[in-house]
Amino acid sequence: MKAPDSDNSTVERVNASITPDASMQILSRREIEQLYDASQTRLYSIFRQCAMAVLNCGSSEDDTTKVLEQYQNFDIQIRLRERGIKLDLIDAPAHAFVDGEMIQGIKEHLFAVLRDVVFVHSELYTNHTYDLSTQQGTTDAIFNILRHANALMPNRDPNIVVCWGGHSIKRAEYEYTKLVGYQLGLRNMDICTGCGPGAMKGPMKGAAVAHRKQRNTDGRYLGISEPGIIAAESPNPIVNELIIMPDIEKRLEAFVRTGHGIVVFPGGVGTVEEIFYLLSLLLHPENKNNFIPLVFTAPASSADYFKTIDEFIGFTLGRDAQKKYQIIIDDPQKVAKEIAQGMERVKEQRRDKKDAYYFNWNLTVPYEVQRPFIPSHENMANLNLQRDQPVFELAVNLRAMFSGLVAGNVKAEGLQAIAEHGNYLINGDEDLMQSLDGLLLSFAEQGRMKINAENYTPCYTIVR
Repeated sequence: MKAPDSDNSTVERVNASITPDASMQILSRREIEQLYDASQTRLYSIFRQCAMAVLNCGSSEDDTTKVLEQYQNFDIQIRLRERGIKLDLIDAPAHAFVDGEMIQGIKEHLFAVLRDVVFVHSELYTNHTYDLSTQQGTTDAIFNILRHANALMPNRDPNIVVCWGGHSIKRAEYEYTKLVGYQLGLRNMDICTGCGPGAMKGPMKGAAVAHRKQRNTDGRYLGISEPGIIAAESPNPIVNELIIMPDIEKRLEAFVRTGHGIVVFPGGVGTVEEIFYLLSLLLHPENKNNFIPLVFTAPASSADYFKTIDEFIGFTLGRDAQKKYQIIIDDPQKVAKEIAQGMERVKEQRRDKKDAYYFNWNLTVPYEVQRPFIPSHENMANLNLQRDQPVFELAVNLRAMFSGLVAGNVKAEGLQAIAEHGNYLINGDEDLMQSLDGLLLSFAEQGRMKINAENYTPCYTIVR
């Protein structure tokens, strides 16, 4: 069927009923009722947004509001059946179907949304199965979310490479991410990303080709997201294991608990948030002997990007932080070799400490890093961005500030807050503010803030 969208053009839409595959087929009566009850609460709007993003896979639009306006009559409902559940879709994007059948990868992603957004939320916040006010309780919850998604696989040597980078990157940068992914795939490494487009898709695409060349039919392409992000960035179709964590902090911890090495490509404020999150952990005294191979890499044309990032890290966190990573420019093979060598060191370290290969229990993630940061105008203005504090604490506060900017750029609640109250105000050490201003301006000039960045309007004001 066809229906007019908000700007009087036409988009094709369909109505459909779909049933789950795999583990979602086998649910107890209590679990089925729990799913249904949760879907009728305020959680429904989150569920609907995430489902819409999955069905809209391939779109270049990262403004959640615009997507939902285009499909304003879209609806998704859980229908109870004797043998389980069924999802009823109304006015869903037709490009999610082929000859009347939903594309299998999109179907898998849709039920991953159901599993993680509705079911897990109920376990965490309704039934209070875990004590999220403690460090151990939060980590246990993350472990069980990953286990529930079948993402933790014992009896495998360390081989998961987490790839971070922007969803809005230049074509040359995207092609480079594929080359790096290809070299990692030739070494039979699996890829984990934030599951979106750009630098989150490229490494998976390259690795998928390499896996086929190596006759590796068990390649894993993990996508770890959270509701606010996935609603703005549809998961790319290569992801074969989609996991949606409840918030950004649990998402970041899931990356470092499951991954064995990390490669960072050019990106925007979200990428810098990820960098400062990891550096905050590596700079914590209890992680002094905890090794995670970390490589920053870019094509030659983007060498200045990491030069700027490196200078900002040196200025804010110092030389010790700069020692935690390597910068490799325009050499995909070297990146893969360094990560492969790092994997051997990780394997030895986990074995010596009797730690699991599939979950890094030995890494200390303090509760101040786990506590969700709500990017309200008050919280953003009250962040301690002075340099006269321990580097760990400064890294935590800078990570929170970058997280707020991500919300103001692409997340529905952040966009609404900016529309209602104006820009976030950021203040702190004068020299730090000058350095930060230069960093953010460079991102805006290079179009790294949003997918559609031609008319980017900053969501922040630096107070001096």
